[in-house]
Amino acid sequence: MSGAPAPAESPSPSSSSASGAASSAAAGSGATVAPDALVHPAAGVDHAADPVAPKAGLWNIANLLTMTRLVLVPGFVLLLVHDDGNDPKWRSFAWAAFAIAMITDLFDGELARRYGLVTDFGKIADPIADKAIMGAALVGLSALGDLPWWVTAVILFRELGITLMRFWVIRHGVIPASRGGKLKTLTQGVAVGMYILVLTGPLASTRAWLMGLAVLLTVVTGFDYVRQAVVLRRAGLAAERALSREVAAAASGAALASGTVVASGAGAARGSDADGSEVGGSGAGGSDAEGRGADAPGSGGPEQGV
Repeated sequence: MSGAPAPAESPSPSSSSASGAASSAAAGSGATVAPDALVHPAAGVDHAADPVAPKAGLWNIANLLTMTRLVLVPGFVLLLVHDDGNDPKWRSFAWAAFAIAMITDLFDGELARRYGLVTDFGKIADPIADKAIMGAALVGLSALGDLPWWVTAVILFRELGITLMRFWVIRHGVIPASRGGKLKTLTQGVAVGMYILVLTGPLASTRAWLMGLAVLLTVVTGFDYVRQAVVLRRAGLAAERALSREVAAAASGAALASGTVVASGAGAARGSDADGSEVGGSGAGGSDAEGRGADAPGSGGPEQGV
C-alpha cells in the first residue's frame, strides 16, 4: 500500500563489518571512536591532511643571540688580560663585552620559548655559553689576583655539578628555574661585573659583600636543585615501575583471553566430531538392518517353492 511506511534500509554487510572492525580496533587500543565514524567510516577525518607546525630553523634570533655570547667569550678574555689587567680602559671594554653576554642570556631563552624557536642546537649551546662566559670571568679574575680562587672553585663546582645532574634526570622531566636561581644569576653577574671594573673606595667593599651574597645563593640554590632532582628522579622511576606493571598485566590478560578462545574453539571442534560420529553410526546401522530384512523373505522363497 502507498500509505504504508517504507521499510528502513538495513546496513550493508560491508559497512557492518567495517563498523565492527573499527569498534574492535578501538576497543583493543583503548581509543574512543565517534558513532558517526562507526556507521560511516568514510566520513572520518583525514589527519594526514592536517597542517604540520614548521620546525624552527637554526638561524633564528634566539640562536643568534646564543652564538653571539659564545663568540664574545674569547674576545672578553683578551680584553680582560690585556696589559696584565692593569689598564682601566681595557677592563672597561671587557666589562662591556661581559655585560652584553649577560644581557643576551636574559633574552634568548625567553624568545625561544615564546615564539617556538626551540632547537636542538639551542638546548645544547645555551647552557654551554652561560657557563663559558661566567667561567672565563671567574678564572680570569682569579688569575689576575682580583678574586680568591676558592670563590671561583665553589661557583664552578656548583655550576658544573648542576649541569651534570640535569642530564641525570632529563628523561624524567625538567626542573623549572626558581626565583632563587634567577636571583643567584643576577647577583653573580653584578658582582663579577663589579670585579671586572677597576673600583676603589666604598665600591670595592660593596662588591666584596655582593660576591659573598652570590656565593651564599650559589650554595643554597645548589642544594635545593639537588633535592628537586632526587624527588623528580624517584617519581619518574616510580612511574616507570607502575607502567611496567600495567603492561605486564595487560599482556597477561591478553594471553589469558587468547588461551580461552583457543580452548573454546577446540571444544567446539570436538563437539562437531562427536555429532558426525553419531549420525554416521545411525546411518550404517539402519542400512544393515534393512539388508537383513530383505534377505529374510528371499531365503524363505525357495523353501516354500520346494
